[in-house]
Amino acid sequence: MYYKQLGDIPRKRHTMFKKEDGSLYREQVMGTRGFSGTQSILYHHYMPTEVRKAELVGSYLPQYEDQSPLMHRHFLTNKIAKKGDALASREYLLGNSDLLIGTANVTEAMKSYYRNGDGDEMLFIHHGSGKIETMFGSITYKPGDYVILPIGTIYRVLPNQDVATKILFIESFSQITTPRRYRNEYGQLLEHSPFCERDIRGPEKLEVFDEKGEFEVLTKSRGHIHSHVLGHHPLDVVGWDGYLYPWAFNISDFEPITGRIHQPPPVHQTFEGHNFVVCSFVPRLYDYHPEAIPAPYYHSNVNSDELLYYVEGNFMSRKGVHEGSITLHPSGIPHGPHPGKTEASIGKKETLELAVMIDTFHPLKIVKSAGKIEDNQYMFTWNE
Repeated sequence: MYYKQLGDIPRKRHTMFKKEDGSLYREQVMGTRGFSGTQSILYHHYMPTEVRKAELVGSYLPQYEDQSPLMHRHFLTNKIAKKGDALASREYLLGNSDLLIGTANVTEAMKSYYRNGDGDEMLFIHHGSGKIETMFGSITYKPGDYVILPIGTIYRVLPNQDVATKILFIESFSQITTPRRYRNEYGQLLEHSPFCERDIRGPEKLEVFDEKGEFEVLTKSRGHIHSHVLGHHPLDVVGWDGYLYPWAFNISDFEPITGRIHQPPPVHQTFEGHNFVVCSFVPRLYDYHPEAIPAPYYHSNVNSDELLYYVEGNFMSRKGVHEGSITLHPSGIPHGPHPGKTEASIGKKETLELAVMIDTFHPLKIVKSAGKIEDNQYMFTWNE
């Protein structure tokens, strides 16, 4: 990320920064990798360590299904009935030691604040609009937004009430960044990157709350949710600067890389974390070699599981998937276009599909409750 500053800060870090009454603002250094990674410095009205009550709420870890046959899987997330705020409505579907993946149907504003103490979070907004209040400032969101929330960021989601917010989320146990191959040695996105810093939106407005009282922050850490009741409003930051902050990028700003023949999936990569990548399939022109086959070739995921979340459009290589479908093509067995899709793609000039792909380099486990929304015949849909 690039340097950003909002609000009021002193000219020199780690020096006195006084309020009008002569008392000090409280400086907090928020950094990763033991102060050798990205970091920001925040200035609070009150001590960020002030906690009046701490309680264990309970485990958040999902229960995974027992070993099952190695199969391609298809989950229909539109069948999930759970609703509520952006935390209570989360439905875990898949996961491993590197990340958890699921969806949420957000119909209410969060009353408590929340922070992930285990790693970064990614919220992909499928439907709906609203605002995410954070300690770094607020970010408005709309359909197609990827919102990246760094580890330790206190926030809450406030959806607009006209349309429910549907989210595909990743709870990572690592930092989520732009792909390394698209950055130069100084961290700037290169000319051949499919997007650039101009497409990235940081916090838009720093809303400062100078309030005492009791405010709950739910903290996810070490396999459990913990409740911390602060003695002041958690969004009491008057200013900050640095390289660590929440940001948003809309999938419509991803510029697809095309060629004369079919391009491999890495050209769609948008983000990376530890042992996983996120890719964006967006409307694009098809391959333009006179004998090109636009549909993907059959391939084996030798070292990765491939998950696709279908956003909108007619996905060129699949039959029977719907908006909100999730398909999982695990490592160890090949997959590719459904019968007839290869032939049907020949001569086509463009695709209008929109989908998010998550490739993991350790096998994904299926959450037990996901069986309730599964299409059990998906493995056999390649039979002609």
